[in-house]
Amino acid sequence: MTPLARIIAARIRATGPITLADYMQICLLDSRHGYYATRDPFGQAGDFTTAPEIHQMFGEFCGLALAQAWMDQGCPSPITLAEPGPGRGTLMADMWRAIAVAPGIRDAAQICLIEASPFLRRLQTERLGAPHHIDSLKDLPNKPLFLIANEFADALPIRQYQMTAEGWRERMVGLSDDGDLRMGMGPVVPFPRDGKPGDVVEDCAEAVASIDVIATKIADYGGAAIIIDYGGWNGYGDTFQALRNHIPEDPLANPGLADLTAHVDFAPLAAAALRAGAMASRPVHQGDWLLSLGAEARARKLAQIGDAGAMAALARLTDPAEMGHLFKAIAIWPKGATPVPGFEALEIHADNT
Repeated sequence: MTPLARIIAARIRATGPITLADYMQICLLDSRHGYYATRDPFGQAGDFTTAPEIHQMFGEFCGLALAQAWMDQGCPSPITLAEPGPGRGTLMADMWRAIAVAPGIRDAAQICLIEASPFLRRLQTERLGAPHHIDSLKDLPNKPLFLIANEFADALPIRQYQMTAEGWRERMVGLSDDGDLRMGMGPVVPFPRDGKPGDVVEDCAEAVASIDVIATKIADYGGAAIIIDYGGWNGYGDTFQALRNHIPEDPLANPGLADLTAHVDFAPLAAAALRAGAMASRPVHQGDWLLSLGAEARARKLAQIGDAGAMAALARLTDPAEMGHLFKAIAIWPKGATPVPGFEALEIHADNT
């Protein structure tokens, strides 16, 4: 067992099975043995590769979309340019360079990074100079907020519920007779979804709470947010997964040594934005969104000036068989403002997810 597995097993022996959300929280953020607290997980040398690590184009178009939203809202100043879960700072660095085409925006903007890992904070400071680090989205200042969140929500803790003959029961992490970590069932609980026996649904309360904070800030002060992740809309199924050295593995096998994620359900996130008084978009495929903003022309231009990998990177980012359809995006903006480039308003009631 890993050191963290022994800690988790001791806790279960002492107090009983734990929720999947508690398990994810411990595995990813434990101060001594947690996954994000102890390593750089990004790129070929890590466990996974995100879109910003593939090519600068991704960050450029994220930045340009937010810069256009800033201009459409009358170039407010000062503003917060924020990113939760910013990894090495690659995406923010590419955005910061690209938004310089909008006169005045860099003078107006303060870079604000929401990061829990001391290790990653050091990497971000090395790349970005002196960003303003905060511990929580709730610490964002009260001014217009322009925010990008790429592969942030998928790492937030989820809870899982499975429909049985008795009703919905929560899936819990417990111990086998041999003392190994294993999944089991908790008691019957109320859960507001229809289902048939065997169906599994996932609930990420922390993602909904995060969007509530972001959208409330945007509704009150202006700004825009773009949320990009892999996932769907009101989905069913067990999507809890682990990745180590770019290879999937049992999420209970090596606590603290593997990345843990789950697919994002965009429906409750959009509904949370509407309840907060902001506008939210329909989900769009990442590939379609980037191409609508001119990614193909940008890649060809870069190739012409010597970037030999630009066209291959474009394919990886936009092709439906690569990241293009797996990843989706929604946007949030104030009522009465122009939609964020590449998005259309989602016309549903705030309680209809």
